[in-house]
Amino acid sequence: MANAEHVSAAKPKTGGAIYRAPLGTDLPTDATTALNAAFKCLGYCGEDGLVNTNSPDSDSVKAWGGDTVLTYQKSKEDTFKFTLLEVLNPDVLKAVHGDDNVTGTLATGITVNANSAQPAGCCWVMEMILRDGALKRIAIPNAAITEVGDITYADDETIGYETTITAVPDAEGNTHYEYIKGASV
Repeated sequence: MANAEHVSAAKPKTGGAIYRAPLGTDLPTDATTALNAAFKCLGYCGEDGLVNTNSPDSDSVKAWGGDTVLTYQKSKEDTFKFTLLEVLNPDVLKAVHGDDNVTGTLATGITVNANSAQPAGCCWVMEMILRDGALKRIAIPNAAITEVGDITYADDETIGYETTITAVPDAEGNTHYEYIKGASV
């Protein structure tokens, strides 16, 4: 039976919703356990939130006469898209440009080297609050940045890094894990 109480929107968890850590960092296995200290918060994200594309790309074989006789999956890419807004945050710059390409702090001066180095795979966690305080956490064992949108510098626009990460399967064949827990009453 349909239940409107199971319908929800998602808001970022207070204090940040997207976290990144070096590959191999222990991932959470539930919605509420504290994250490993290696995870760095990437701060505010754009108002479009987080978009996960996880749809199979399929093809069909047709027989003479037009009947579809076989449908098969060609691929199933798992991507996450979001816009990082904290362009003065060294952890954001390291996520976008690579850890080895960013040095310094805002106080001492930040240097960013833009080059064609292959983006490294990292662990990622996305945290959000659902209806009635339920928590949702997405844990991604291994994903690298596969696209960064155009960066606009203008008087009337916020600078941001429109970022797409692509997850690859872990040892169990999973590209990401989702955990949901209702609020304590």
